[in-house]
Amino acid sequence: MLRHLALTLLLTLCGCSRSNKLIIGTDATYPPFEFVDAKGEIQGVDIEVGREIAKALGREVEFRNINFDGLITALRTGSIDLVLSSMTATPERRKSIDFSEPYVKTGLAVLTPKNSPIQKAEDMKAPGRKIVVRLGTTGESWARENLKDAKIIALDADVSCVMEVVNGSVDAWIYDQLSIMNYHLKYEAKTRALLAPLREEVWAVALKQGNEELKSKVNEVLARMRGDGSFGRLADKFMATEKKMMADQRLPFVFELK
Repeated sequence: MLRHLALTLLLTLCGCSRSNKLIIGTDATYPPFEFVDAKGEIQGVDIEVGREIAKALGREVEFRNINFDGLITALRTGSIDLVLSSMTATPERRKSIDFSEPYVKTGLAVLTPKNSPIQKAEDMKAPGRKIVVRLGTTGESWARENLKDAKIIALDADVSCVMEVVNGSVDAWIYDQLSIMNYHLKYEAKTRALLAPLREEVWAVALKQGNEELKSKVNEVLARMRGDGSFGRLADKFMATEKKMMADQRLPFVFELK
C-alpha cells in the first residue's frame, strides 16, 4: 500500500512538473536564430522569443534540440508545446498544425558556386541542373514544385548543403536569404549569392491545432515585442551584420513585416 502511494505521489509530481513547464522544440543549427553556444547552451533570436513567451505564461521553459524534419511530429504528438525554429507558415503545414501571427518576413534565395552558369531563377529550370535543398524545408518544396527537370538532392544539414556548393558538386542551393548571405560571406571566394527572393515567406511560432488560449498568448507576446522595440534590440544583439547587408542592398529587414 505504501509502495502504491509513493508511486502515485511520484506520478503526480511528474505531471505537475510537465504541466508547469513550456517545452519548445527547435533545430539549433541555424544561427543567429537558434544555435548551440560554446557552453553547450541553446541561444539565439528564437530562444529569446521563447523565453519571453514562457515568462508571460508564468512557466519554466525547456528547449529541446530536434532535427527540423522531426519538429512537426513532436508537436503533433504532444512531446513539445511550441516550435520556434525559423519555421515558415505554409498552407501545407497548416493542414496539420497551427501558427501564430508572423514575426519574420524573408524570402527564398540561391547560393551558387562561383563559376555556376545560373544567374537568375529561370536558369535553374534548364534540364540536368543539380539543385541541393535541405530536407523538410520550403526550399525543398519550392524546388520540387518548380524545377521539374532538375535533379533534386535533399540533405539533412546546412553544412552538407553548403559544402555541395563550395565543392562545385551542384549548380545551386535554395534556402532563406539570411542563410544564403551568411554562407556566401563565409565562402566568398567560392560562391555567389542571388538574393532576389524566389518567393516571400513569413515565419511564425508553430502550435498544436485547437490550442487557442496558448495561441492568443503567443500573439500577445509577439505584438508586445514588436511595439516595445524588443525585436530591434534582438537584431542589434544577434544580427547587426545581416541588418547592414540588407540595408546596403536596399532590402527590407526581416522584422519589417509591412
